[in-house]
Amino acid sequence: MIRRVGQPPHRGQSYQMRHGVYAILPATGGLLVTLQHEPQPELQLPGGGIDPGESPLRALYREVIEETGWTIAAPRRLGAFRRFVYMPEYDMWAEKLCTIYIAQPVRPICAPTEAGHTPLIVDPRVAAAELGNEGDRMFVSRWAGLA
Repeated sequence: MIRRVGQPPHRGQSYQMRHGVYAILPATGGLLVTLQHEPQPELQLPGGGIDPGESPLRALYREVIEETGWTIAAPRRLGAFRRFVYMPEYDMWAEKLCTIYIAQPVRPICAPTEAGHTPLIVDPRVAAAELGNEGDRMFVSRWAGLA
């Protein structure tokens, strides 16, 4: 069974399954994360939804470039969690199945191609405390030996 984090599902609300992939990216001086500016500023692990017909790893490489401008290497799956959320950008209620990887950031090749994202390198303790969702904070805390 995959652990649920965050709020329980709302009784009577239907949810659409949304698979996503996210990366813990250890970089010199900390972790490479993204600051998503809308709908409110939030630190996030780079990643996002898997498009129809796309493999999880292809989605991970694509999402990291879109949100940070960096290429990655040697991704390895760490685990998964699920959470029930409203996604205003899609106007939908989603059961998000979030798979977390660890990967090596190789180098920046461009500015983020997805608007509203700024790549940052932060101390793992800051990420463990300030990432936008409980599941990401849980995985970073475990990885950094803080849990």
